[in-house]
Amino acid sequence: MAIEVTEAPATPGDPPGPARRVPVLLPLLAAALFVTGACGLVYQQLWLRELSLVFGVTVYAAATVLAAFMAGLALGSWLAGRLIDRARRPLLWFGLCEFAVGAVALVTPAALRLIEDLYVGLSGGPDTPLAVLTVLRLVLGFTVLLLPATLMGASMPVVIRAAVSHSDELGSRTALLYAVNTTGAIVGTLAAGFYFIGEFGVWTTFVIAATGNVVVGVISMAVSGRIGVREPGLDEVAAPASDAASTPWLPRLGVGAQRAVLAVFMVSGFATLALEIVWFRVLVLYLESNTYAFSAMLATVLFGIALGSAVVTPFLRRRADWYTVLIVLEGLLAVVALGSLAVLAEAYRVIDLVGPAYDPFTQPSGRFTVVASLLTVFPSAFLMGVAFPIGVLLWGNTGDADAGDTGRRVGLFYAGNLIGAIAGSLVAGFVLVPLIGMQGSVIFCAALVLGSALLLVAMAPDRARLTAAGVASVAFVVVAVAFVPDPYAAALANRHPGSTVEWSKEGVQTTVSVQVEPDGSRRMYLDGLPQASTAPDVVNLHRIIGTLPIVLHPDPKNALVVGLGGGVTAGAAAAAGDAQVHVVELSDEVIDGAAYFDDVNYRVTSRDNVDFRVDDGRNYMLITDEKYDVITADIIQPQHAGAGKVWSKQYWQLARDHLTDDGIMLQWVGGADRPDSVYKMIVRTFLEVFPNATAWANGQLLVGTEGPLQLDRATLRRTLADPRFAEARAAAGITSVDALLGLYTAGPAELRRFAGKGPLLTDDRPRIEYYRSLPKDEPFVDLSGLRGNVADVVR
Repeated sequence: MAIEVTEAPATPGDPPGPARRVPVLLPLLAAALFVTGACGLVYQQLWLRELSLVFGVTVYAAATVLAAFMAGLALGSWLAGRLIDRARRPLLWFGLCEFAVGAVALVTPAALRLIEDLYVGLSGGPDTPLAVLTVLRLVLGFTVLLLPATLMGASMPVVIRAAVSHSDELGSRTALLYAVNTTGAIVGTLAAGFYFIGEFGVWTTFVIAATGNVVVGVISMAVSGRIGVREPGLDEVAAPASDAASTPWLPRLGVGAQRAVLAVFMVSGFATLALEIVWFRVLVLYLESNTYAFSAMLATVLFGIALGSAVVTPFLRRRADWYTVLIVLEGLLAVVALGSLAVLAEAYRVIDLVGPAYDPFTQPSGRFTVVASLLTVFPSAFLMGVAFPIGVLLWGNTGDADAGDTGRRVGLFYAGNLIGAIAGSLVAGFVLVPLIGMQGSVIFCAALVLGSALLLVAMAPDRARLTAAGVASVAFVVVAVAFVPDPYAAALANRHPGSTVEWSKEGVQTTVSVQVEPDGSRRMYLDGLPQASTAPDVVNLHRIIGTLPIVLHPDPKNALVVGLGGGVTAGAAAAAGDAQVHVVELSDEVIDGAAYFDDVNYRVTSRDNVDFRVDDGRNYMLITDEKYDVITADIIQPQHAGAGKVWSKQYWQLARDHLTDDGIMLQWVGGADRPDSVYKMIVRTFLEVFPNATAWANGQLLVGTEGPLQLDRATLRRTLADPRFAEARAAAGITSVDALLGLYTAGPAELRRFAGKGPLLTDDRPRIEYYRSLPKDEPFVDLSGLRGNVADVVR
């Protein structure tokens, strides 16, 4: 398929008027949009990741960054739509935009360092209200993302304007280009999430994506120098007046109906992002919380949209009542969105599809992620993909053959859809899920989509014929709502059979439940994954993590604990001494749930020497000047999504900077359950920051100090003799000096020899979080050779 464009006049003095037509293959524009779609999703993942290092990984921080990014896209679409219809060479402007996106991406790391300094300077410290910090994050997010996102948002209206020379091409070519652009986004999502970041790191991934934009920009500018685009107003000259009459299938909508179409796709943007957030919150109940699960789900959404657009493309130049088709699609979308919860409630049955030897609840796998996403997310995304180009067709066609205002109308349409998406991302995370839960949120979105379908019915020329269909749709959805299961209850029942839910709460950050297991133990689950337990071995390890640094420090006045979980670590630190313990926890709901573990956590939530802050631990340290005698953390698995931010050289450097001169940093690193290369990589990285680090508890714990650790037996004896804290210390197994020193494993020299040389964990190379880049089928670490002489640290 080819499009007709015009060659620009050879010299500035050439007379105006119709220029000579030259064929340009549509695949040229499609290829450009494919690459820009891929690069755009790569950037989105990179920017969200990098800005989370500054703003934190709370939902509030992530949502404000996403809103800033999408606002830039909306602004770009709107501006491009207003300006591109007057441009002689849309390809030239497209090329300039793409080149600029690539150039801006390459300076992003430097810009982020500047933004970090601004954020720290303007934040006012940790006592600043969350609302003020959220506004500050939004402003700074706009500062970083507005320019590149605006340039990216301009791409689609500009390319569609270049591709469409006649109004009867609008629907089919928009659908084709939209499908190609979304397919590129799928490739970018999977490439960045599954390969580039893990294999090459964040900076190199920036370079790869920027190279793609620059190449597209250079080629587009080069082509535009040889091949121009019609002069403004050329469509009236080139297209016969009879063209409009020769295409009687073109919609003839009134102003009210067209505005209804625009409103419907603002609602569609809202519902798409809101459902995406809710779907991920539900899917993670069945999957391990890792970065690959999110990438797979996002790719599934994009795949559905791309396939839907591709499927409808050949039909959009045929005679059809597309307005009625859109009404039907919106009604189906409402029903299918509701059905996604019913399907997901039974998602565990996909075990029969992915292999009889595979248990999706104990062995999370990419296969299960893909199948579960296809069953639940794909149908709705497919309908969205079918509906979008139909909406462009209905909105973009004014009844004239002239395509002279195509860019303006398409730009406004995209901007409206993105504005809805911004609202959906914010409202779903901050309001809907905490207020009415995941089940209620999906029902709300489905009702909103159905309401948009009824709006179309109300504005339809043949209203009577469609009213019956609208009433039937409402009745069907009302009945369907009665059968929509609670996804969280279904997930817990399927994933943890035999357990009893004692308490649960859906919050902004996570969904937390406390359950009594068949063996009588109590467990806390975050998004369906175990976070805390009253099992004796688990409780004992947490007590050691909290107690050991308090005892090792000669006189601890304060301590920082990152993460609360069941509260045993923080409670042990508070009960083992008289230090004031400051706990930074991401979720209010976790703090509420910890009260159910009072029998093992020393009633941590009601102790006078414990205070709480709901925040990201790394972000808190970034904006506070306070120094601590002890810094430790609850057990945080490094392979979980977002955990790389607290398993990196930069994080431990930040913690070191917040230690007093004789302060102690204790880090749980795991033990014999770690692959050999993973354990050694963690140790090497910790030694980079704390060269005098020592290992304790059979190598499960690393203790970092500024200078060599020197323990005095007499001081330890006096410390352990204090009767006020004897019970708590005994519960951790530290009943005497010998018992304490019996936990010692190795010193810095032994650790350095054991870990050897190799890669480190950094913000740029989060290797464990992106664990698919690690060696496969590697044996677990053998810690039997990691032994030192305790006399090296005792005098």
